[in-house]
This record gives sequence, structure tokens and C-alpha cells, in this order.
Amino acid sequence: MNYNYTFAFENLICWKESRVLVKTVYSITADFPKHEQFGLVSQMRRAASSISSNLSEGTGRSSHKDQAHFYQIAYSSTLELLNHFYTTLDLNYLDENTFLEIRNQICSLSFKINSLRKSCFSS
Repeated sequence: MNYNYTFAFENLICWKESRVLVKTVYSITADFPKHEQFGLVSQMRRAASSISSNLSEGTGRSSHKDQAHFYQIAYSSTLELLNHFYTTLDLNYLDENTFLEIRNQICSLSFKINSLRKSCFSS
């Protein structure tokens, strides 16, 4: 068997960036208070994982409308994750410089995902 096949999602820049974001979220949340493990930490990790999952699932859909739907969910997950990071800033789990770095990363990714979603309607 040949495993050198590349799936469409593996070529998406935003999917690659979302993988980096997941690693960042896991790394940052590892230092959060233990009492947040099943609350905020879990929500943030699920939101981050949802981004790459929905991007990959969207590429497997046959219609542009279905693709756009999954890209919209991925986009929404970036906004959810950003909101959670605001909460971590408010709770002093994160310093402002780290927050600004992750916010820039999330914003850049969200713009790319939104462009991908919009491209489904111009095809």
C-alpha cells in the first residue's frame, strides 16, 4: 500500500496553522489552575481542536455549501477560543503579552478561514 497520498485538508495553510494553535493552547493551559481542568481548560482545548477538525471535515464535503458550513464552524470556534482567552486574561491566568500574541495568532487564522469560507461561494 502507498501512504504517500495527500488529503486536500493537508494542503490548507489554515489547517496547518490550526495545528500550531492547538499545540499552543495545550501548552498554555497546562499551567492553569487544576480546578480549571474540567472547565475552562477543557473548553479551550475542545474549541482549538474543533478548528482543525472542521477544516478537515469541510474538505471532504462534495458541495460548496457543505464545505462552507464546516468552515463557518471552524471560524466560529476561533471566536469562541478568543473569548476564552479574554476570560483567562481577566482571571489573571495569562499575562497581557502572551494574550496579545495568541490573539494575533487567532485573528490571522480567523481571517484565513473566513476567506476560505467565502471562496466556496465564488467557485
